[in-house]
Amino acid sequence: MKKVVVGLSGGVDSSTAAAVLHHQGYDIVGLTLWLMKGKGQCCSEGMVDAAKICEQLGVPHHIVDSRDLFEQNIIDYLVSGYREGITPLPCSQCNRAVKFGPMIHYAKSELGIDYIATGHYARIAFDEQSGRYQLLKAIDPRKDQSYFLYDLSQEILASTLFPLGETPKTETRRLAAEFNLTTAEKPESQDLCLVEAHGSMQSFLDQYINQKTGDIVDQGGKVLGQHQGIHHYTIGQRRGLGVAYSEPLYVVDLDPVMNRVIVGTRDSAADPECTVCRVNWVSIAPPDSPIRAEVRIRYRSQPVPVTVVPLPENRVHLRFDEPQFGVTPGQGAVWYEGDRLLGGGIIERKSKG
Repeated sequence: MKKVVVGLSGGVDSSTAAAVLHHQGYDIVGLTLWLMKGKGQCCSEGMVDAAKICEQLGVPHHIVDSRDLFEQNIIDYLVSGYREGITPLPCSQCNRAVKFGPMIHYAKSELGIDYIATGHYARIAFDEQSGRYQLLKAIDPRKDQSYFLYDLSQEILASTLFPLGETPKTETRRLAAEFNLTTAEKPESQDLCLVEAHGSMQSFLDQYINQKTGDIVDQGGKVLGQHQGIHHYTIGQRRGLGVAYSEPLYVVDLDPVMNRVIVGTRDSAADPECTVCRVNWVSIAPPDSPIRAEVRIRYRSQPVPVTVVPLPENRVHLRFDEPQFGVTPGQGAVWYEGDRLLGGGIIERKSKG
């Protein structure tokens, strides 16, 4: 396992991952996926920085034009989701369908190399008793990215390295400086690549979805104001509603059929349960009875206790110990046992119960 293809976005994390493996004696090849034009990582600008890193390390650099794949799997996925009144999570979809799978295929079929590595903050371990690869949280909880990796298959995990999984972010910057990488002081991306490239998610979506005026209503159907398109809103949103009311209001539902944004109090935006589809079981085999776990219903949320009830057709029912605010259709629900990521999926329309 001394040959590895390293996915390079042009950022400090992937650059440092490549430098660490190179320093450890791995024979590395840089690989950058060209996902779209524009500024930022995963764009034209990122390819230039990735090429500089490979030149600095003295290793080959390959670029694969993945723009059509990205268009079909991410842009179409996002636009159709927002049209239907959900808030899609593009990163897990991108990791599975656009990045890891195609990278491994390219590495094996074009370069004859069986392993890839990325700069993600997560860890992989093999459990001999179960015969399964375990996806674990990163050592640095502030940088843990396992949430976005829940949809990776056992086959992908078997061929993947995460060199930064045991590394705090501050140590990554120090290592980048120690290796004198050109990306050592490069600012960290704070947004989705599409936001970074287009300025905001709203400006991106407005290129694909026509603004259509509709009503903002309370849960009884009373009209409180007007909106310029439901794709500008998400469950749990408070700011930017433009509605005067005696107490703070939050988006509690989106109705694409009637073109309405439904608002209510914070309590009404909390749910005791939800269903999750497109489930991928990672560190354990699919259970045939309910299990206890801790779940994140969005990336930055704290894990909360939950009962995970298996359902037919690759779905589960989540029963939270306490109602959760802003359970958002389209986002990922990912459940853990300690540091082990057990499984995850996509939140369906929230429960009305």
